[in-house]
Amino acid sequence: MKNCGCQECQTKVCAHKVPIFSTLSDEELIKIVEMTGNKEYEKGDLIFLEGSSLQTLYIINKGQIKLFKYTKDGKEQILHILEEGDFFGELSLFEEEKVSFNAEAMAPVKICTLQKEDLEKLLKNHPDIAIKILQVVVHRLIRVESMMQKMATNDVEARIVELILELKDKHGIVKKNYVEIQLPLTREDMANYIGVTRETISRKLSKFQQEDLIQIVGNRRIQILDEEGLRDYLGYE
Repeated sequence: MKNCGCQECQTKVCAHKVPIFSTLSDEELIKIVEMTGNKEYEKGDLIFLEGSSLQTLYIINKGQIKLFKYTKDGKEQILHILEEGDFFGELSLFEEEKVSFNAEAMAPVKICTLQKEDLEKLLKNHPDIAIKILQVVVHRLIRVESMMQKMATNDVEARIVELILELKDKHGIVKKNYVEIQLPLTREDMANYIGVTRETISRKLSKFQQEDLIQIVGNRRIQILDEEGLRDYLGYE
């Protein structure tokens, strides 16, 4: 990890990427940037470990972060994959408890940091930001609860479909007869994200391909040919 003094982080660009700041004026965005610190991490660098005490909101300016825990048998369980414009570490700003997960860079990452004291001042002046933060936190909790329910029922195919559709929403590019996803995750990461083995991911993706629901192109591209057919595996859409 190293401090970042890049020109990009000295402008409003960094804050402008963050949805929770979308209602602020350019002048207000510049003030936020003036409050932030900047850091860079290489792929594989740990940003913090479970049990750490934090007083910082982390905002991703560039790159990709995974938040994860280790299961009792030592297997990695990914909780969230966060990308440009996302933030994390927010709960530690509202309570004194230590964080319950690890954070690791999945690619070279540039991060803006906002200290608790500065964030509290910001929220007092802009309570709408607090509401947006809560909305994001609730969305993440709903996703984790949904995945836990799927894991409890051992509904592997539904878990994989939900992951494909989540990646489609974030990375899908609409083509003439299909939606193509440039996968930001390896098969191993996909497996750790939804609590299955890498072999299971590969086997189920091959099944979906045989059913003409998707087309696998190399290791990092999936083309969705029949989204409705995929959604049938969810049972509620």
